[in-house]
This record gives sequence, structure tokens and C-alpha cells, in this order.
Amino acid sequence: MAIRTVGVAIKPGVPRAAAAARDLAKWLEQRGVAALFDPDAAAAVGEAGCARSALARRADLIVVLGGDGTLLAVARAVEERPVPILGINLGTLGFLAEVSVDEMERALERAVAGELRVEERMRLDVDLERGGRALTSYRALNDAVVTNRGALARIIDLETSADGQPVTTYHADGLIVSTPTGSTAYSLSAGGPILLPGVRSFVLTPICPHTLSQRPIVLPDAARLEVVVHPLGGEVQLTVDGQEGEPLEEGDRLRVQRSAHPTHLLVAPLRSRFEVLRNKLRWGER
Repeated sequence: MAIRTVGVAIKPGVPRAAAAARDLAKWLEQRGVAALFDPDAAAAVGEAGCARSALARRADLIVVLGGDGTLLAVARAVEERPVPILGINLGTLGFLAEVSVDEMERALERAVAGELRVEERMRLDVDLERGGRALTSYRALNDAVVTNRGALARIIDLETSADGQPVTTYHADGLIVSTPTGSTAYSLSAGGPILLPGVRSFVLTPICPHTLSQRPIVLPDAARLEVVVHPLGGEVQLTVDGQEGEPLEEGDRLRVQRSAHPTHLLVAPLRSRFEVLRNKLRWGER
């Protein structure tokens, strides 16, 4: 794929991100590659900016200068167009933004030369129904979480089925439905398994279940999940990728399935997936 136009998005309010955007703008200009900037990156480089959704429509590659949270926000703005995203991490190594600032130019050289692999990351379509009517929908790269948002934790009953067959009714503080990409996020903290990105599945991880027999379960990616919410007091919230969501009511029905529109990440072969796990999680250390 020829890269003629690069979109640049940065984490707002971070001086290091602004400095990296200026360095990137110079690098692109020297190589005759056109650049588009989101509003925060544009302010940093002194150019006109455009919305992230416009970057997605017009760019051949989007470079994200920030962390995993910034990349999640950009992936949401991209919507359905299969434009690849390259994440440049400004702090410690990320699970999504795996390339450090020091490695940025080397990774970009290979990207422009077409030497980097594009990796499809599964997303979930999350549809919310209320009273038998469609209310809203989301697309999750990491996870969709149902949890109690009140000051006092209350148990929630979550009546769960897959492909029309009852799974269980979770009696818990909440439930995480995670993609393989999101398996190293909230789901992992709640006791869920680590899945490599290419595994064709997703995970149901209960949050503090009332019974120890309700453990995380891995479902095939073709499964169609349905969760009916029964709050037992308190306020219940749906949160998608930790960044957007909706308050839930008694009887609300969530339908979750694999999206036909994955996120496309540009993978720099600078380190293996297992090296990322070891560096981020101290995985396997004694």
C-alpha cells in the first residue's frame, strides 16, 4: 500500500506529544509525504487542523502519539474504513501503542517502504435494546463492561445467553465482555485469561462474582451473546473501551457479537508479543 498522506493525532495537553508531532511533521515534509493533523496536533505544529474522522477518510496511515487510551479514541473515530493505525507510545511500552518515540522514525521508514504488517484486531458490535426497541450501539476494540456506578457496591444479576442457549445468570459486581486485544486490560485485572490478538474468541469475565463457581469463560468469536440486566439496587452503567457508555435500566438487553469492521494496526516487528507481556506485566518472572 502506497502511503501518500499521513494523519497525525496526539494526546492533548502533553508537551512531549506536541514535540513529537513537530518532529514528525518535519520528517514527513522532508520526504514529500502529505500530512493532516487533528486539532491538538495542528496547534502544536502551527498548521490547520481537521477532525479525527476526517483523518480517517483522507489519510493512508494514521500515527497516534500518546498511549493506548489515545489509540482507542482514534480507532473509534476511524469507524469502518480500514485505514491502518501506528501507535507511538510517549511513556512506558503499551499493548496497542508498542513503538516508543525513540523508535518512531525507524518504524515510519519501514511503514512508508511498505515493510510493516497490518494486523486486524477484532472489535465487538454492542447493541442496547430497551423495551424491545433499539436504543443505541457501540463498537468496542477492548471491552464492553456492565458495572455498578454508585458509591455503594450492589450485586447485579446479569442473565446471559450465547446463540440462544442459557449460559448462566451472573450474580456479581459486573461483567466484562472482552476482545483478545482487551484481554490484557480490565478483564485481566478481574482474573480473566490473556489471549493473543490472533485468537478468534472473546472472554466473559465476571467482576467479583458472588459465587466462586462463576469463572471467566472463553467463547468462539462466532458466538452471539445476549445479556439482560437486572439491577438489585444502585445505578448500573455500560462502559465501552473505558471512554463512552450509557446508564442501564431493569430489563435492558445487550446484544454483543463480532464486528465485521476490525481495527487495522500497523505492527512494527521490533519486539514479539511475548516480549510486550514480559515488559508490561513482568510476565513469567519469579
